[in-house]
Amino acid sequence: MFILSWELTVVSMFTVPIFAFISKFVGARRRAASARTQRAAAEVSAITQETLSISGMMLSKLFGQQQREIQRFHEENQQLADLTLQRQMTGRAFFTSVQIFFSLTPILIYLIAGYLLSGNSPSGLSTGTIIAFTTLQARLFFPIGSLLQVSVELQGSLALFERIFGYLDIKPEIVDADDPVTLSPEEVAGKIKLEDVRLQYGLSAEEHLNGVSANGTGRLALDGVNLEIAPGQLAAFVGPSGAGKTTISYLIPRLYDVTEGAVKIDGVDVRDIRLASLARLIGYVSQESYLFHATLRENLMYGDPDATEEQMQAAAKAAFIHDRIMEFSDGYDTIVGERGYRLSGGERQRLSIARVILHDPRILILDEATSALDSASERYVQAALEPLMKDRTTIAIAHRLSTILSADVIFAVDGGRIVERGTHEELLVNGGLYANLYHEQFDSGRVECHCLDGIVLVNGRLVAPMPRVGV
Repeated sequence: MFILSWELTVVSMFTVPIFAFISKFVGARRRAASARTQRAAAEVSAITQETLSISGMMLSKLFGQQQREIQRFHEENQQLADLTLQRQMTGRAFFTSVQIFFSLTPILIYLIAGYLLSGNSPSGLSTGTIIAFTTLQARLFFPIGSLLQVSVELQGSLALFERIFGYLDIKPEIVDADDPVTLSPEEVAGKIKLEDVRLQYGLSAEEHLNGVSANGTGRLALDGVNLEIAPGQLAAFVGPSGAGKTTISYLIPRLYDVTEGAVKIDGVDVRDIRLASLARLIGYVSQESYLFHATLRENLMYGDPDATEEQMQAAAKAAFIHDRIMEFSDGYDTIVGERGYRLSGGERQRLSIARVILHDPRILILDEATSALDSASERYVQAALEPLMKDRTTIAIAHRLSTILSADVIFAVDGGRIVERGTHEELLVNGGLYANLYHEQFDSGRVECHCLDGIVLVNGRLVAPMPRVGV
């Protein structure tokens, strides 16, 4: 084009840098609009998942909030539609103006070429040259327009990529050590030891050593916890809500890492054990068992994907759930529904116990495993737990003290500390936190004060002290 006519080339190309600069500005707006659209889409997805879940639908019906939830979804969905339209429209005016300019440029070229051909300015132009020039110009402007459009669209896509890479770039806090130890269940006795354990949520051990405070208050969830559980013992943790009982249990499978101190299994720091190996050693039964929207078989086999059909059914029988499963027309191939809604609370818990039996861990953690069940379901679950607890180190977290009276050792937790430890009889004699909790449940009253004659409850009743062990 420069060879044909440098004058026409300058006229043709002088607006390209301007449009390139404008496309960068429009692209930034498209990127911001795409980011807002992604956030709105995530909010709509969250509302849909919450309100259309079994628990969400029951809650909205029980409180008569169906219309409110419908209105909330409508508002969020309308906002998403508006943002999507805004994102689509961002840059349309720019693209239109670019296309109009590129379409009108040949007219401008013909006008200038006519002026040059009129003889008012020296030029070597001819009619054939002008036709050749406009042909080349059209072939050049088409890819330039496409590149400008791609540039703007790419900026919009980058907002989505940022959101994706934002998740991919999150580094897990709990990872294997550089040279992890692999422990097999056969070689693990099950001794658990916590050495001067301190934990502050959101604060890593490295940050703690550097004097960083996670929340500025310095309050620890666990503060100087020392305990030891012998292999095969049943250890119970009791205390008020928020005392740190469940937090202690989370440290053993490394759901959290300690801020200071160490948690050891058979003398090996859990941070030095390979995560897959550690998971193989530990079985966990929580208050609310989670079941996948899958078959009973798939939920059971989650404990050991390599188990045989006979092993799976043996685990179900040990958990007293096999007969109930066989009452379904599809047996073990029955879909349990979202979070196992087709089963009762006790049945879900027994299925969870069967899954742990199939897992065959060396260490068992029971976190309020029967607290939400009625008496009949609790008896079934307790019967299912007995063979599971045999010859295993078991940690039981309980508010219902009747379930842990026979524990080998009971730890009373309060304020992130172990304030008492001993057997049921020993702790009753001590007259501390455990005795207070015990009399609340079994003597129908809260402890008001301690005296030489015994314990005085708020209802005025005097409970005589138990004789001290060995006296």
